[in-house]
Amino acid sequence: MFAVTILGNNSAIPTLERHPTAQIVTCNEQLLLIDCGEGTQLQIARYKIKRSRLRYIFISHMHGDHYFGLIGLINTLSLLGQKEPLTVFGPPELETILHLQLECSGTTLQFELIFVPLREENQGVILEDKELRVSFFPVHHRIPCFGFIIEMQKRKRKIIPDQARAYEIPAAYFSHLQEGADYQRKDGLLVKNDWVTLPPPPGKRYVYFADTQYSEDLAVYAQNADLMYHETTYLQQLEERATERFHSTTTQAATLALKANAKRLIIGHFSSKYTELSGFEEECRQVFPNTDLALEGTTYLI
Repeated sequence: MFAVTILGNNSAIPTLERHPTAQIVTCNEQLLLIDCGEGTQLQIARYKIKRSRLRYIFISHMHGDHYFGLIGLINTLSLLGQKEPLTVFGPPELETILHLQLECSGTTLQFELIFVPLREENQGVILEDKELRVSFFPVHHRIPCFGFIIEMQKRKRKIIPDQARAYEIPAAYFSHLQEGADYQRKDGLLVKNDWVTLPPPPGKRYVYFADTQYSEDLAVYAQNADLMYHETTYLQQLEERATERFHSTTTQAATLALKANAKRLIIGHFSSKYTELSGFEEECRQVFPNTDLALEGTTYLI
């Protein structure tokens, strides 16, 4: 399963109905948390997210609505007896803040907390295993800020059964063929892997744009994305305010999705000045029809 669950979709100030930015990305048995605004751990409980499966947290930047919930979540995980390591990726300053909070409260965590600093000059892949790859890239905000690309990789090749039988390859060896191995027959013939298999199908990609001014040069990071998230802090009529505050509007987010040839767009980070959100969806769909609101508690399959 590859999916995104929205925990928070508001910007800056939480309201009674909407919470600051936080998202859970489910990659089969692994859970990743992107940003951790105030109240995130309550949202995790509300939507019955399994905390025990959370291994990686990605913080896009140092504005409070994207990380004020982090120390509370970390402390709760320790109190609940988590033993597995937790890795936090974020701006270097965040490590100092976390250590200071733990030190001042005399807290000793029950698990290893690993911190990986994100710096623009090191953009690229920061996490990779057999089925998952995560990269980060800079966006255009008032302070250093990053977006994330999460890819579910399909590494196993597809066997062509008729070809495999024609070359007299036993079924017991098929698992090795899926991993890319050649087959040595007893008569000395080396059967090349690509004679009897096909390349694995392309993986799925989720691209998360954190707080950012609109800029066409960002489209390269979301080319052909299966699902793309982009902030829409303001409706289009407030484009000037969005630019001044290093944020984006509905039309701008939809335009970037169009230029990136993304398959689907979800939008969030709504300003607290808006109580009604239907206008956000309507404005985006005029440019990019396959747009949905990032609604709290909703899971979007990738």
